[in-house]
Formats: sequence, structure tokens, C-alpha cells
Amino acid sequence: MRTQIPQPVIATLAALEKAGFEAYIVGGCVRDLLLDKPPKDWDITTDARPEALLEIFPDSFYENTFGTVGVKVPPFLPGKTDTREHDIIEVTTYRSESGYTDHRRPDSVTFVSTLEEDLARRDFTMNAIAGKVTQPEKNGQEKSSRTISSEECEITFIDPFHGQEDIRAQKIRAVGVATERFSEDALRMMRGVRLLSELSQAPKGGTKSASPWVIEETTLSAIRSEAKTLSRVSQERIRDEFSRIILSDNAMEGVALLQSTGLLASIIPELEEGVGMSQNLHHIYSVWEHNLRALATCPSQKLEVRLAALLHDVGKPRTKRGEGYRATFYNHDHVGGRMTRAILTRLRYPKPIVDKASLLVDQHLFYYNVGEVTEASVRRLIRRVGLENMDDLMAVRIGDRLGSGVPKAKPYKLRHLEYMIEKVSKDPLSVGMLAIKGTDLMGELGMTPGPMIGAILDVLLAEVIEEPKNNTKPILLERAALLARQDLKLLRKQAQEKIHEERAAEDAKIKKGHWVE
Repeated sequence: MRTQIPQPVIATLAALEKAGFEAYIVGGCVRDLLLDKPPKDWDITTDARPEALLEIFPDSFYENTFGTVGVKVPPFLPGKTDTREHDIIEVTTYRSESGYTDHRRPDSVTFVSTLEEDLARRDFTMNAIAGKVTQPEKNGQEKSSRTISSEECEITFIDPFHGQEDIRAQKIRAVGVATERFSEDALRMMRGVRLLSELSQAPKGGTKSASPWVIEETTLSAIRSEAKTLSRVSQERIRDEFSRIILSDNAMEGVALLQSTGLLASIIPELEEGVGMSQNLHHIYSVWEHNLRALATCPSQKLEVRLAALLHDVGKPRTKRGEGYRATFYNHDHVGGRMTRAILTRLRYPKPIVDKASLLVDQHLFYYNVGEVTEASVRRLIRRVGLENMDDLMAVRIGDRLGSGVPKAKPYKLRHLEYMIEKVSKDPLSVGMLAIKGTDLMGELGMTPGPMIGAILDVLLAEVIEEPKNNTKPILLERAALLARQDLKLLRKQAQEKIHEERAAEDAKIKKGHWVE
């Protein structure tokens, strides 16, 4: 296989081989190359021991007991800030592991001499493929150490566990005995689900995968049998894998698989309370399936919004009264908001995400009917939710609607609400927009309080509408001095007509932008 390899990766491999060691790219970067996807990071495995690596790469660090040395290289990874001083390539000595008392880290690590032994300790066959990179012939001058370009290289794959075959078959299979791999690190079970949800490409806005991957049967059976051991993994590690599932293209299938394998019981057992629970005449799906579909159809790519979409009805099982079409779920939004806060806090999510998601769940049932809701009530909604959160609240509401099986994501009344939100959130067209105030007229021109001041300000506003560049204090004061000597009754009437006309035009423009009348 010929492909582009970043220069810092080539240079790191070359330095190891020049020192007399074996060196291969390995793991996720190899998998991504085989999937024709750009790798997010690059890992290298070698028979060089950590002490040798520190000699070869003096500007590196070794802060663990697992044989992984962080080699600093010029910045080259995509999607990161341009101000960083360097990127890191992790170089790990061939090793085997044994004794996973905490189902997370090996009790002991033994450095081994062969690549095959190292690959045997990895989680899934697609991640147990190494790549031997043949560097291109150098022509002319040696490349600068700051070069960050890519070059076409030949890669020969070492694949003792048939990972390439599984990739072609779109199967996720554990290396060796699946139960042993999962007993070593229980988080690998979640990682398998996460890989499936990331690799299966779902149609945009859809609820089914267009190109589904599967977890191989023996591996899936092992996940089911070992699922309870996930409870021994730290909440932070569970949170990170769960977030990647939620943000994946096929989040609905990923969360559904967490539930069917028994893993969800160690993550968010509260969601399982809705499994099989019927709703009422407004819903054709169970509480559980509706939550999943709301996640799948939520248009936002923000983690906190997608979490809110999944959890928006988590309070329903605890508030249900009655059965059949007349069942009720009074206050499930507020109960769900409190539950969301407790769930995300337990999973160690940062406070801003906890606050935002719980707010969106708490407020997702906001009432709005055209003709019934006033501008004042819309302002109250904005005060409760925050203008900066209104788009996110609308995204949760859209997921809620589409997740109920309705055909339209945004009916007329939601478009009308968006129009009202924009209308009331804009600064009103008023004399407050002028560069002078009534106090300026009294202080600068010696005018006394009275209707004359209001009349002058109205006329000035009408004139500024026509010529915005004149909205400066010196110009307006000069113009006000002239107006103060005129009979302003007719001028003020004309000015108010102009102001009303401009307000109507602005309102029509906002309505058109939201397709409302």
C-alpha cells in the first residue's frame, strides 16, 4: 500500500532504524489508513527499551511504567491550535501484560522481543495491525527538522490476527480470547461499542445506519457476560468513551447496543427505566425508544445538547400516572432536569456541560402558540433560558418532535417563535439609539424639561434613520439647536410616521427570514 505519511512520523521511524532498532506504526493510525481516513494521531512500536529511546530522542519524556515514551516533534496533527510548540508521537517498547486486578491497568508489564507478542496484547484485531514504512528516496538536501509535509511511502502490513480481513468484513473482533481481553480492561467493551458507532455511517438526520458494522458474535457474547465489570472502571474513563458515542454518526445504535449488552446499567441506569414503557396518545414509541430517536434526530453537534436530547424525557418513568392514551407525565421536565444534573455530575462532566444540559432538559417543554403568547412571555422565556441558549433549546425541541415520529422538524409555530425571539431580542428602534439624550439638550442647549425635548428627539431619530452617518453628538446638537426654534407639531407627526414605517419594515424583514406572516 502506498500512502502519504507525515514527515515527523517518517523522521521518528528513521531515527529508530538508524540506531539499529525495529520500528512500526501501529494501532489506530494503521486502522485509519486502511479505512482511508486521516489519522488523528500516530503511535509507533519498537524493540528499543525506554532508556534507549530517551538517548535517541533527548527532548522526550517517560512518565509511566508501561514503556511509552513521548517524542516531541514539530506540530503536524490536524485540528489543533497553531500556537502549540510541538506535537507528541508515542513510541512504545514491545511488551506483554499480565494480572489486571482493577480491570484497568496491568499488575505487571514485561518487555518482549517480538512484534507479534506485542500485537497479541491489544484489544481488537483492527487495532492489532502494524505497518512497516519504507521511506522515499531522498533527493537533494536533507529536509529541515521543522518540515511538516507528508510524503508518499510504501507500507507493508504485519497482521497476525487477520485485522485487515475483519475491516473488509466490517467486523469488530477481540484479539485472542475475548473474555480475557475484557477482564484485562473492562473499558474495552465500551470501546468496541464506540468503534461500531463511529465507523457505521448513518444518513444525516436518520435513525438507521447506512453502512453498519457489527461486533463479531463471540466478542459480543463476551461483552454480555462481562458487562457488570464495567462498574469497576473510573467514571472519567467511562465518560470519555460515552461522549464519543454520543457525538458519533450513529449514536442511536451505539446507545441501544450499550443497553442490550448490559453496559448501560453501569453508565446511566436511569435511562433503562423507560425501556418498554408506553406513553400516551401523543407518542407512538416507548419512552426509551423516543429518547434514542430524539438523540438520532437532534440537529446539534454540541455534546451538551446531544446529552440533553438523549435525557430530555428521563424523568417520565418517575412521573407517570395512569396507563394508555390518557397517561400523564406532569413535571417530568423539571424532574428530568434534576436527574440530568445528578447523572452528569456522577459521570464527572465539567460543570458548564452539566449546567447547560440540565437547563435544556428542564426547559424543553416551553409553551408556545401563535396568537396566545405575547412578547412579554417570550421575554420571560429568554430570561429563564438565556438568549445564548435559545438555539440549543430549539435543537432539543426539534429532536423531541422528530423523535416522536412527526414529519416536520420545525412547524410554523416554532418558526414564529424564532421570529418573536429575534424581534424582542433586538434593540427597539427608539430615541435611545441616538448619540445624544434629553439631558444633553438641557445641559448643552439650556432647554427646560418638557414636551419640546421629546419632539426634538423624535425628529432627530427620523433624520438619523435616513442618514445614519449623522448620528454623532456634535451634528445632533447642532441640528437640535435649529429645531428648538421651529414649530415642531408637524415635524414630530411626520417623524413618528417615519419611525413607525421603519419599525414595520424591520419587522417584515425578520418575519421573512423565518418564513412567517
